[in-house]
Amino acid sequence: MPWQSNGGGGDRGPWGQGPRRGGGGGQEPPNIEDLIRKGQDKFKNTFSGNVGGGKGFSLLLLLVIGGWLLTGFYRVNTNEAGVVLRFGEWTETTSPGLHYHLPAPIETVIKPKVTEINQIDIGFKGTGSVQGINYSVDLAKERQMLTGDENIVDVEFSVLWRISDAGKYLFKVDNPAQTIRTVAQSAVRDIIARTPIQQALTAGRGSIEREARENIQAILDEYESGVEVTQIKLTKVDPPAQVIEAFREVQRAEADREKTVNQAEAYKNDIVPRARGEAAKMMQEAEAYKAQVIAKAEGEASRFLAVYEEYKQAKDVTRKRMYLETMEQILANIDKVLIEKEGGVVPYLPLNELKKKQ
Repeated sequence: MPWQSNGGGGDRGPWGQGPRRGGGGGQEPPNIEDLIRKGQDKFKNTFSGNVGGGKGFSLLLLLVIGGWLLTGFYRVNTNEAGVVLRFGEWTETTSPGLHYHLPAPIETVIKPKVTEINQIDIGFKGTGSVQGINYSVDLAKERQMLTGDENIVDVEFSVLWRISDAGKYLFKVDNPAQTIRTVAQSAVRDIIARTPIQQALTAGRGSIEREARENIQAILDEYESGVEVTQIKLTKVDPPAQVIEAFREVQRAEADREKTVNQAEAYKNDIVPRARGEAAKMMQEAEAYKAQVIAKAEGEASRFLAVYEEYKQAKDVTRKRMYLETMEQILANIDKVLIEKEGGVVPYLPLNELKKKQ
């Protein structure tokens, strides 16, 4: 060791003092005051006596300034954004990576998490916990809303959001989380006030969520809040607990009414087309009978006119022919007996009897 060869001495310590052996042969502990004094002398010799007083102070000052300047390096993680403040004023926003700013207290950096999805629960105490929100409100009153048909419902929902612009989020709006909560309540109440209760309880929930997200985002953009609303989730839309049983009875009655109406509509849809078909059939038959009667009448009239024309040309012949045709029709289906004008019965061939046998 270097101190062991100092001045040719034997076993010496680092401060130039050899061990003292007593009667017991053990080593005595060094004097603390001597050690402090010698350390101070060496420090003074280094920065004043050996190098020079001005140069030593300058070197020390340069070391201090260099260390202070090195404190300006900072790193922004992938899930963060760096907001640089110069004497408390926002100057720029930096992306993830290694950056440099003027050391404190000239410039400082705030690094909020911009990719993290935050959740604010309204009307109930859920998993969402965001700093800066007053949770001492009456949740029962907070979730009660009036529908478009003047019914009361309990609405519980969550707002999922993230920071889209870190600078605006930190400095444009005072208490952004509470602002988001207030805006969300106002937007959802406005939509529920224009929605019938049946629609809010059933198929209208999806449209309520979409409209609420758009309205909330529009208001926050107008405030330049630097917040992006990613989703609105309606976790519960029910009548108040005090009247839920009565409401369910009303719903069952409504369901029965709808069932009866649907059955009546089904019967109507079955009987009306058949009645209309029967009516159309009767109309068609009547039209056919009408056409038949008219055609027959027109035929009879044409036949009469034709006969009349012939009658005018040969009245005697036509009269006789008409007489013979009429008698032929009359005598065709009756039994006939021929009697001569002068005498008895004239035998004849019974053709009608032969015809009956056939």
